[in-house]
Amino acid sequence: MRAVADWLDEYGTSHRNGLNKRLHFVCVPAIVLSIMGLLWSLPVPSALGSEPWLNWATLAVALAMLYYVWLSPGLALGTLAAFALLFLILRGLLTLPWPLWATCVGIFVLAWAGQFVGHAVEGQRPSFFKDVQFLLIGPLWLIAALYQRMGVRY
Repeated sequence: MRAVADWLDEYGTSHRNGLNKRLHFVCVPAIVLSIMGLLWSLPVPSALGSEPWLNWATLAVALAMLYYVWLSPGLALGTLAAFALLFLILRGLLTLPWPLWATCVGIFVLAWAGQFVGHAVEGQRPSFFKDVQFLLIGPLWLIAALYQRMGVRY
């Protein structure tokens, strides 16, 4: 099993350019938000009742959180706070006069375009081309960078 530092170091090797980093700080959360919104939009079995927070997005976040706790409980705590903020944003997007999934498709496309622009500037392929797990490491890398800026050890 690779340590969280190994994952973050390897992810960081293709994220050194300042513009690419800034784009990732915008685009990675936007991609996560859009995926959460798309999953939220999927119908849930009627046996689960009418609780709006019980949906495919919360299940996916719970599974991701298990992975993050396994890698680093300290980083998982920051990621949990980020996920909570994204859920609050999704609740706001639900008030728009069109379906949540439509908004999320637009966000997803624009955010991925931003990611690929960043990697073109960087001159490096996205890490997930090497290992799909890097799709889960991206948000953790951002939290680690925030922790580092704030002087928080994980």
